[in-house]
Amino acid sequence: MSEKVTVTSPFWKRYRENVVKEVIPYQWAVINDDQKIVVPKDPGGNDDSDEVSNEWSHAVRNLRVAAGEEKAPFNGMVFQDSDVYKWLEEAAYALAYAPDKQLQDLCDQVVDLIARAQEPDGYLDTPFQIKSGSYEHRERFSQIQQSHEMYVMGHYIEAAVAYNEVTGNQQALDVAIKMADCLNTYFGPEEGKIHGADGHPEIELALSRLYDATHEERFLRLAKYFIDVRGVDPEFYDKQNEAVGDGSTDIFPAMREWSHEYTLTARPIRQQQTAEGHAVRVVYLLTGIAHIARLTGDAELKETAERLWANIVRRRMYITGNIGSTHIGEAFTYDYDLPNDMAYAETCASVGLSFVARQMLEMDTKGEYADVLEKQIFNGAIAGISLDGRHFYYVNPQEAYPEASEKSPDHAHVLMHRAEWFECACCPANIARFIASIDRYLYTVHEETRQIVAHQFIANEAELLDGVKVKQESNFPWDGHVEISVEVPQGSKPVDLSVRIPSWSRSQYSLSVNGAEASDLPLVDGFVTVHAEAGRTVVALDFDMSVKFMRANTAIRHDAGKIAVTRGPVVYCLEEEDNPAPLWQYQLEPDAASKASAQYKADELEGVEVLTVPVVRRTSDPQDSPLYMPVDEEPAQEKTTATFIPYYAWANRSVGQMQVWLDSAR
Repeated sequence: MSEKVTVTSPFWKRYRENVVKEVIPYQWAVINDDQKIVVPKDPGGNDDSDEVSNEWSHAVRNLRVAAGEEKAPFNGMVFQDSDVYKWLEEAAYALAYAPDKQLQDLCDQVVDLIARAQEPDGYLDTPFQIKSGSYEHRERFSQIQQSHEMYVMGHYIEAAVAYNEVTGNQQALDVAIKMADCLNTYFGPEEGKIHGADGHPEIELALSRLYDATHEERFLRLAKYFIDVRGVDPEFYDKQNEAVGDGSTDIFPAMREWSHEYTLTARPIRQQQTAEGHAVRVVYLLTGIAHIARLTGDAELKETAERLWANIVRRRMYITGNIGSTHIGEAFTYDYDLPNDMAYAETCASVGLSFVARQMLEMDTKGEYADVLEKQIFNGAIAGISLDGRHFYYVNPQEAYPEASEKSPDHAHVLMHRAEWFECACCPANIARFIASIDRYLYTVHEETRQIVAHQFIANEAELLDGVKVKQESNFPWDGHVEISVEVPQGSKPVDLSVRIPSWSRSQYSLSVNGAEASDLPLVDGFVTVHAEAGRTVVALDFDMSVKFMRANTAIRHDAGKIAVTRGPVVYCLEEEDNPAPLWQYQLEPDAASKASAQYKADELEGVEVLTVPVVRRTSDPQDSPLYMPVDEEPAQEKTTATFIPYYAWANRSVGQMQVWLDSAR
């Protein structure tokens, strides 16, 4: 379906054209060592290693070495191969909307290199093949908590499915099938096979996609096995770790100390009640769970997906859609623990939660799934890439202060500007493949019931089902007027068009069908449904685009008495570039939202809607003031205005303070 969806949205066309013109060439130059890089200290706290260059990626070189075409030691993180695979996947999606023979020829060459590097039995993971340095004596799948072997192969399988779908390259898919068959040889319930799951989930969702592409039942069975075997033996990783020695040659020594709760192995996943541990691992696994539940009709697995989803989005998600509260282990902590200035909120986790939302929408047409996806599309995920496409965030805080990042170890993971690259470079290609594939996130189509679910408001032209054409026109997210036309060919059966009414506009919106008022159509799980017969049906919507002040649940102690500013789907922030510091002196009066104004500025930040909001600003105490003083000696206050920009666009101009949440004036 995705190849028949053409994005016309000005907002998203800019991002997608940027991927083609800037992101793909830049990232290729990095992974192919044509571009020297300067990387910051790893935000995840991984120890520096002699096997990781701070200037060169060597990701493509590792494949040449594994293919026997060059001699060099392995370089990079153990999952370095995945940088190449995610680049290939983003390139595949870009080729679907911007055909480029030169890029496709390059991708074909990369696929051919990967095929040459693959072992005869299908195994492919360059650190374990090159056998240099600390990998010299490592055996396949002997320490899968740490090795990332299946994580890396999963990313190749995803790339191969996408590249085959877009270009028809059979070699890409053959390598993936051979790889999956290798895993099937090593893993499964049979005697003599390994009875354990990957340390970093990814293969589950990848095998599900491979099944979709090939309809080979063995891939579906293996994906389901990896889900169901997790936690059956909570000691599985411990036993493997003990078997390889005392830990002196571990890839990630700290992983030996990880609890079974953190690794989601304390119990079978169907019994898991909360999202624990590494946020990216959780959402990748949850994507596979939801996909397998849908493919197999497994009701218990579906309930598991719903339960873990609810825990994340109702208790552990930032207002921007970001997830992951702490840099220690890049992890979830506990319900309602959402610190702003120490947030981790990894870009990959936002992209991963988008994967989950898409799969949940495939199972059920529920507004909450699409609302969360929208949060990522216009806030959390795209904050991970700069407007120039050449700089990236790994960590996405809700508050940032230069001095804290520079001098406080607790805030060192929060960068004040996006980096060129990272030692652990999972995020740059991840956000790029999400942007390049955004056309795949706009509709859910149910052929058996002839239902088209339009859940995202990104202008596009699409051909769905058997020649049914859908056209969406809007200037979203800056304008709330959306028109969706459906053309059903003569002689074709009618279709049902289900359109989401966003949660932020559910109390105020207007709807018409073919010019007739239809706002009284029933709202079911956040959607209204219009029956479209043969011919043209036009649905027009007007959403509430007024500035809104939001408060947090009282259980979130970090936001008690604070207010966040939103307009439509976009979350806004204060930035020092526009407002004199310190930003913590600004207070919002609860009734000021009605006095706020919005203005589109085409010449700022590639075109954004800027908000001007009345505020109260406390004056700073004189420098020689006591550290503490009586409350009746309150600082003077002045009424003024503050300028807010979209959160995703912060840190694209200068280094300075940033805040999403502001104090509420008393």
